[in-house]
Amino acid sequence: MAPRDPDLSFLTLPDVTLQVATAGPRDGTPTILLHGFPEAWFGWRNQINALAASGLRIIVPDQRGYNRSSKPRLLSAYHLDRLADDVLALADHFGAEQVQVVGHDWGGIIAWWLAARNPERIRRLVILNAPHPDVIGAYTRRHPIQALRSSYAAAFQIPRLPEAALRAGNFRALRQTLRLTSRPGTFTEADLERYAEAWTQRGAPTGMLNWYRALRLKRRTQDGPIGVPTHILWGRKDFALSPGLAMESLARCTQGQLTWFPEATHWLHHEAIDAVNMALRDFLTR
Repeated sequence: MAPRDPDLSFLTLPDVTLQVATAGPRDGTPTILLHGFPEAWFGWRNQINALAASGLRIIVPDQRGYNRSSKPRLLSAYHLDRLADDVLALADHFGAEQVQVVGHDWGGIIAWWLAARNPERIRRLVILNAPHPDVIGAYTRRHPIQALRSSYAAAFQIPRLPEAALRAGNFRALRQTLRLTSRPGTFTEADLERYAEAWTQRGAPTGMLNWYRALRLKRRTQDGPIGVPTHILWGRKDFALSPGLAMESLARCTQGQLTWFPEATHWLHHEAIDAVNMALRDFLTR
């Protein structure tokens, strides 16, 4: 039997309207899954039902700028604080004083930011291949290989041209990126068509790229330790992020643990589904 699709709805929050997928018992511990670039809520399709079946209330937004959610035009709308505020607004909407947050890629960066800025709102934190935002800059300056791996982010700063490059050939570059940076067969043609449907939403390419462009906006640092119980899951064969970033991020945690996935890439939750789901369930249901 095919897994049941989560419920989809549009939630009007103080600053944006987000499309949100929900699953699991309404009285379960609220657990928010945050996707990264260039995904959407269905980037967690292999985790939603498994976590809901363990009794968690699963809440998975299309983050601002993505798929069918709002796509503000001002670059300031994509500041880390604004993105983190969306997660807290979701928690408020569901009446949750505390939530658990699981983040991959950019979703992980927002999760780190929340745990540092609003630790009283976060019960548990899980990070999948995403460095603490105050780690990556210094690490990149010390490690030229990481600087090379991160160079694509600089190309995204150019206005308009990156959007045209992404749209070319029905998003050929994004399709190829997912194929070439993952283990063979990870993303099927049906998967890629579903992603392409999200990428073709009006304003989506600019909305997605604005997450990178807003990095140049002034932001305060979060130098204090992460006191929230934290579990980092890291695919060692990540094409863009060195394993050293996981170690330095872990050093920021007072209650942290790190699990390596030696054969997994950046897309570990698509590749090591059973092992990732087991790690998530074990940590989030304690």
